[in-house]
Amino acid sequence: MKVADFSKSNCRSQSLPADFVIIGGGMAGTCAALAAARNGAKVVLVQDRSMLGGNASSEIKMHIVGADCHGQRPGLRESGLIEELRLEDAVRNPHRSYSQWDLLLYEKVKAEPNITLLLDTACIGCEVDPQTRAIRSVSVLRNSTEDIFEISGTFFADCSGDSRLGLEAGADSRQGRESCDEYGESLASKKADGQTLGSSILITSRQYETPQPFRAPNWARKFTKDDLKYRPIYSFEYGYWWFEWGGQHDTIRDNDMIRHELLRIAIGIWDYVKNSGNHPESAEWALDWVGSIPGKRESRRLLGPYVLMQNDVLEGRLFPDAVAYGGWAIDLHPPSGIDAKDELPYTPTHLESAYTIPLRCLYSRNVPNLLFAGRNISASHVAFASTRVMATCSVMGQAIGTAAALAVVKNISLQALTEGDALRELQQRLLKDDAFLPGLRHEDPLDLARNAKVSVSSEHKGYEGVLALDGITRDLIGKFGKWADQRPHHWQSQGLPAWIELTLPMPVEIRAVHLTFDTGFARELTLTPSDHITKKIVRGPQPETVRAYRIYAGSEVIVEESDNYLRKRVHRLARPVTSSSVRVEIHATHGVPDAHLFDIRLY
Repeated sequence: MKVADFSKSNCRSQSLPADFVIIGGGMAGTCAALAAARNGAKVVLVQDRSMLGGNASSEIKMHIVGADCHGQRPGLRESGLIEELRLEDAVRNPHRSYSQWDLLLYEKVKAEPNITLLLDTACIGCEVDPQTRAIRSVSVLRNSTEDIFEISGTFFADCSGDSRLGLEAGADSRQGRESCDEYGESLASKKADGQTLGSSILITSRQYETPQPFRAPNWARKFTKDDLKYRPIYSFEYGYWWFEWGGQHDTIRDNDMIRHELLRIAIGIWDYVKNSGNHPESAEWALDWVGSIPGKRESRRLLGPYVLMQNDVLEGRLFPDAVAYGGWAIDLHPPSGIDAKDELPYTPTHLESAYTIPLRCLYSRNVPNLLFAGRNISASHVAFASTRVMATCSVMGQAIGTAAALAVVKNISLQALTEGDALRELQQRLLKDDAFLPGLRHEDPLDLARNAKVSVSSEHKGYEGVLALDGITRDLIGKFGKWADQRPHHWQSQGLPAWIELTLPMPVEIRAVHLTFDTGFARELTLTPSDHITKKIVRGPQPETVRAYRIYAGSEVIVEESDNYLRKRVHRLARPVTSSSVRVEIHATHGVPDAHLFDIRLY
């Protein structure tokens, strides 16, 4: 237990109460805050930078990747909150401005009345109950306003990456690589050590009409063609993830030294591009941005009741308490990065199927009210090499935010959410909010549409209207896993306009209609400075998505939408209506000639 003494500080001291306190506003923390707030919890989100997004922010500019492996595994793109954010960004930010992305995350968080956001604010201590070891409150410092906040809560989350709150609370943790014998992992090191994956500082450049000379500062490193024999330079606009170094050191305590060396590396590589003579086609290109802080891959990992391991990932294990999933390769790098010039910069072990992440990997085994999501979850170094990517971190964030909100409402422990009715309610809540849980389908007993009969204006064979009620909200065609039926799960009309109608056994009171549309999961969707990756992406509304529709209850129009581009739409009615039928009438998409609809729910 660590309690900071602020009695002699000149800072103002303020108290904030919350249901759920989150330290860290990267993609995991942001999604955790949004999920908890939208499910009714009062949230305080603490971020030590001036913007949200972590490695995906304008400070670092790393693109968000996940289970679909840059589109190489079509259909496995993450849904839920991260899909909402990606779709908004693609439509509102076609020119790929990272500052626009920062503002989008800020807007989404600030729009939630249940979230109090503290930017430029760092966790500096916490108070822990000496008997139960539960966290009572967190101390955070905002230097820019000379404020110290004491934030009390029921549940807390460490989404800081470096596990700062876990450290302060005395949570069990691990740093470095396990031996291959510890968990029986063939990809692990022979001997345990403290080394990790390294960090990177990225750069961007742009092309001009005239030659642009570059003179490197004398502190930049020098590189030769032999130094880069396994690290190809294939474009100039965005470089390069393999600007990696520092995993042979402590990526937390040595971070300042690592940052300086990464700057030397980044500038030195650009000097090589411009002045080695091996890339004359770079003559008109000029450096226009250099990252200011390292994009960190690994530091501490917090330990939960279960530790995710290599075989869980490789075998595509479906856990009974699954709340998230992954599919990125086990992507291991040499700790010393670019200095390991005779080694490949990464050695991926590709997966045959997606795997699930249990709730037991997302809360502490010895601090009973501490959750975590992001690169610091309870996983071995080998398994972490897959779970660490940001889209996977985002779905874990949505999972813990939903779990915390449910635990607050039901006044139960985190452990109680791992089994029985509470677990089923958590999983169904996640599915309702458009999360994807492999092997599970929507079975919400409150959904009035489950007992409806379906009729449609038209349908393609194999894409019948009844599929909009089968409880599966994506087509399970591809390298998903043995549990996937390799069948479509959406209704597709023959032409437009088109309609689908639900007829209920008797008139019911309807307060909300949920729709899940097609947003092109066969493609990758992310924000990236890379022109090569962007060529595969639709930077705008996705052509499969329904744009204009009306919803009728009987003969009454209850919803009219003319400019939809989102996948999940929840229409809460200003007043409830009573009807025995609901019809969705679709008039236009953003490109394809037919209507695509995965799911209809009525509440």
